[in-house]
Amino acid sequence: MSNPLMELINVSKSFGSTDALKNVSMEVQPGKILCLLGDNGAGKSTLIKILSGYHPPSNGTVRLEGADTVFSGPREARQRGIATVHQDVGSIPLMSIGRNFFLGAEPTTGNWPFRRIDTSKANEIAVQQMERFGITRVKDGNQLVGTMSGGERQVLAIGRAMYFGAKVLILDEPTSALGVKEAAFVLKMMRIARENGAGIVFITHNARHAMAVGDSFCVLIQGEVAAQFKRGEKTREEVLNLMAGGEDMAALEDDLEQVD
Repeated sequence: MSNPLMELINVSKSFGSTDALKNVSMEVQPGKILCLLGDNGAGKSTLIKILSGYHPPSNGTVRLEGADTVFSGPREARQRGIATVHQDVGSIPLMSIGRNFFLGAEPTTGNWPFRRIDTSKANEIAVQQMERFGITRVKDGNQLVGTMSGGERQVLAIGRAMYFGAKVLILDEPTSALGVKEAAFVLKMMRIARENGAGIVFITHNARHAMAVGDSFCVLIQGEVAAQFKRGEKTREEVLNLMAGGEDMAALEDDLEQVD
């Protein structure tokens, strides 16, 4: 196994008297997908914020490419190759695909004082990146992001992160609000990003999606690591039961699917 891109070693985070995380250790490997699983309140959001530089740990060590690291904030984390794509994506609906793709880093043309945004180049690159990850319906970079589906917006955000050189890609519940076809697009994109060498942290409560793409798994319960395992070592039913603290969640999930 290669050296980890990113490591947490016995990381804890407290807010006053509340312990959000307790002695969490995990590794993000290049070209691998780590699935971070847990129900609401498990500590996933706090862990995301530590990985992406929003919060420093109260105790423990964060290592990036082998070096102990304390981020000054999320800007530094982004500059060092850590990209976070949140569930709501954060795109601007009334702005074009090309402008959303390059937001804050637009290509320019011309010389000062007549320098301007190179809209044609931005649109061309944005559409190419969308096509690279399997979205062929989008043909015009001038199309407004608000006309895109939720899955297409996720693909746009992930494609942007990869284009700007993300080494560690943190995906916060990217499939939770998507239909089956759109979720499949996002899972396919994660596989492509993995093949390009990115280390991916896939945060989800959907065990089926996690089992479809994950290489390794970490289950959080009330801020602590309840289990860590590799692909093939546990069944979906065992994973669901771990997430629920021993309850037979697999049977409950099957019952809910029959109701639907």
